[in-house]
Amino acid sequence: MPIWLYQVHPLITAMSLIVFIETLSLVGLLLTRRIVLPRLNYNERINEAVSGTVQAIGVFYGITVGLIAVGVWNTNSLSSDLVSKEAASIGALYRDSAGYPSPLREELRKDLREYTVLIINEVWPAQKKGVTVTRGTAIMDDFQGRLFAFQPADEGQKALHNEALQAYNTAIENRHLRLDAVNNGLSGTMWAVIWIGAVISIGVTYFFQVEDTRIHAILIALMAGFLAVLIFMIIVNDRPFYGYVSISPEPYQLILDRVIDKSK
Repeated sequence: MPIWLYQVHPLITAMSLIVFIETLSLVGLLLTRRIVLPRLNYNERINEAVSGTVQAIGVFYGITVGLIAVGVWNTNSLSSDLVSKEAASIGALYRDSAGYPSPLREELRKDLREYTVLIINEVWPAQKKGVTVTRGTAIMDDFQGRLFAFQPADEGQKALHNEALQAYNTAIENRHLRLDAVNNGLSGTMWAVIWIGAVISIGVTYFFQVEDTRIHAILIALMAGFLAVLIFMIIVNDRPFYGYVSISPEPYQLILDRVIDKSK
């Protein structure tokens, strides 16, 4: 897919797809009626044959696109859940750090705040442009070094430390899963299936024997518009962390406002 379709306002994406697909479909219809159909021998039962073909192709293409759309929607939903889980794990880790002695407590909390602010102000805008920011790794490595170097003095500190280690591992796991999901999207093969299927689905309807060209054009336009809306829905949900319509960093902002900064 053209990358700019992900980067502009969804209304522009939708209108561009509708205009593009409608235009190609109608131009194809006019060319087919003028050049191809006059060379074919039609009879009164041709519409039955075309109708059967349209139904067969429509069923298989509808199932294929439907499954793709559901898969893309699930991926988007799972990515949104992953963001919420990472933000929650940062909040849990920040609360666990309250039990450490000073100055370690302040150092750990400083790292977590810096990491959260980095995600909101640098990582997220970069992700929306397809750029990966690696400075968060250094911050979390610094946090890990401080955390792992701590030696509990009693059973209470040992229990607290074990809890903090589990929270840290959860936060790191969620972070890695998010980074792996940043560049997720439909493959070129899947997009080829979508577009080739759309061309075939619309193209076969050109062979209906409709005397009035205007009626034929209206039918083609309605079908092309519906396909454009389906493709638009897939594009909007295809790449959860990229482009104009992407997952919001709001969960991190909530953790920053309600947990990290509120505890000061």
